[in-house]
Amino acid sequence: MTMLDAATIARHGDELYEALVAGATVPNLRDRVPGITIVDAYHIQARMVGRRVAAGETVVGKKIGVTSRAVQNAIGVFEPDFGILTSAMAYDDGATVPIEALIQPKAEAEIAFVLKRDLKGPGVTAADVLAATDHVRACFEIVDSRITNWDIRIQDTVADNASCGVYALGREKIDPRDVDLALAGMWAERNGEQVAVGVGAAVQGSPANAVAWLANTLGRLDMPFLAGEVILSGALGPMFPVGEGDHIAMRIGGIGDCSLTFGRRTADA
Repeated sequence: MTMLDAATIARHGDELYEALVAGATVPNLRDRVPGITIVDAYHIQARMVGRRVAAGETVVGKKIGVTSRAVQNAIGVFEPDFGILTSAMAYDDGATVPIEALIQPKAEAEIAFVLKRDLKGPGVTAADVLAATDHVRACFEIVDSRITNWDIRIQDTVADNASCGVYALGREKIDPRDVDLALAGMWAERNGEQVAVGVGAAVQGSPANAVAWLANTLGRLDMPFLAGEVILSGALGPMFPVGEGDHIAMRIGGIGDCSLTFGRRTADA
């Protein structure tokens, strides 16, 4: 149910977009916007993403957030949400991400689905997801928040495009029917030290279940998954902070690995 008027939705969507551009944060919305609902928050998200598209970015996929108990406990949000991926968020495996592009980043190791055909709910099952998937890949999602000190609840993270930052896909492309996604084990390290372990079953029993959930959720909004889109299915284990100079690496059994480094832009970049 929408409680906010169009002008208020636009104002807060613009505020979050401008915080993104400035590399700044704003206080949480739930304390400043009495009665804000999750539906309101998704309208604010749409305004924020719309500003990014108007600035020249293109939509390349979707992400599912807050799917694992470890992440839910870490941020105090206990239901999944979704956000929109844009072209500006994508980095290559092994790339150096400019730390100036982020505000308060944390890393999550995930399984990404790349679709070969459209998929629209309701009624989508995990089997339908596998049939519509061209391949899966290991993925680092670097979540980020424009909300001060990650002081978020569900309305805050939804409005802030599900805390999207940037992401990178591993090079290996695996047919999802060739691996048991629920049993795929993950480990991640930062600067050579292990910081997270997990398993596919941590994501709603299987990452394919999470993707089916989102397909059905979006189907009710008349928003299909499209062929070629990237769908980030949610963290297999706990998120961990990253900063300038950090190198992170991860591997997911049967699927592959991915790595990123965080540095500063060079003077001629």
